[in-house]
Amino acid sequence: MRSSFIFPLVAMLGTASAGPLAYGICQAGCSTLVVSCYAAGGLTFGTVTAGLGAPAVALACNASYGACQAACAAAILAPTP
Repeated sequence: MRSSFIFPLVAMLGTASAGPLAYGICQAGCSTLVVSCYAAGGLTFGTVTAGLGAPAVALACNASYGACQAACAAAILAPTP
């Protein structure tokens, strides 16, 4: 009974999966990117909606932010040695 518990535990010691940590770091980078993108356009992130009168720079920043977040999705699944 004990060996059936210990063996999987020992088998997992050889691998490390830092996916959630890498994902969090990636998301922080994306957030920094979008805030600086908005600031470069003279806007404040979080105050502009993507409605009909949204400035083009806000739409471009939102598009790049979405692409960045989509790229981060792979980081949560990637094992880190």
